[in-house]
Amino acid sequence: MNSKGVGAIFCLISAILLSAWYIAAACYMSGASGWSEQLFQTSLSYVGSLLPTAAVAALAVGVGFLVHGFLREGTSDEKKE
Repeated sequence: MNSKGVGAIFCLISAILLSAWYIAAACYMSGASGWSEQLFQTSLSYVGSLLPTAAVAALAVGVGFLVHGFLREGTSDEKKE
């Protein structure tokens, strides 16, 4: 698999991790009698910061692989001409 494919997969992993963070907070609030922004922010803090940290790391790795793939593709096109 080339660098661009690996980068796209890491970006997808980042989106899944961030979605899981919000879904976990919503599941945590499922028994609440009311909803508010303050309550949701509190539930996000209860879920923890591991998922968003891992999402940012996966996004950074994914963007790095994408940039590497596009730069490598650009240099190989110049050699063909």
